[in-house]
Amino acid sequence: MVRVEHVFKSVTDSTGTLDILRDIHFQLAPRETAAIVGASGSGKSTLLSIIAGLDTPTRGTVHIDGQDLFALDEDARAALRAQKLGFVFQSFQLMGNLTALENVMLPLELADRRDARKAATEMLARVGLGQRLGHYPKVLSGGEQQRVALARAFVVEPAVLLADEPTGSLDFATGETIMRLMFDLNRERGTTLVLVTHDRGIADQCERRITIEAGHLVAA
Repeated sequence: MVRVEHVFKSVTDSTGTLDILRDIHFQLAPRETAAIVGASGSGKSTLLSIIAGLDTPTRGTVHIDGQDLFALDEDARAALRAQKLGFVFQSFQLMGNLTALENVMLPLELADRRDARKAATEMLARVGLGQRLGHYPKVLSGGEQQRVALARAFVVEPAVLLADEPTGSLDFATGETIMRLMFDLNRERGTTLVLVTHDRGIADQCERRITIEAGHLVAA
């Protein structure tokens, strides 16, 4: 489902060239769960952005469900993301002027889904927010906002879900609840899950651990 092929990433500024990723390669099967781990600054989030097609590698490529991301132009990559990928961020990335229901409906409406309201309502009920449909993010707790973010990610039935420190803004107990919910939804929906985390306990729940040190792949 995900194939990362010899990915390098470098950036150059007035001080010289910095190698962020160096020859990263691995494959993930459908439904597989993988944690990308490593110290801060090791290149984990950059790798996740490249897998999503939000950043481009200096060399190498990524295939999602058989499609070479970087053989596509930006519009085609955006279309593939809308069809195949879901995202969960540490900072939730909800639209503050939209209700919980409207936030979850948004990707469905962008895809011209006629059942957007019904599907979003059902997914919010699944994550335990059936009574909070009309609430705006500012009146929701951090855990509730992350549940909305999970509902928004899973409602499009993505082939691959990418999560960047999904519990980083939450207390321990709330983070545990969110991760149980994420893994439950992953199993129910048959999604390939790739997450960046510093939490060893979360990484241990994944089938695979991909370890990055100073831009190098040391275990996959």
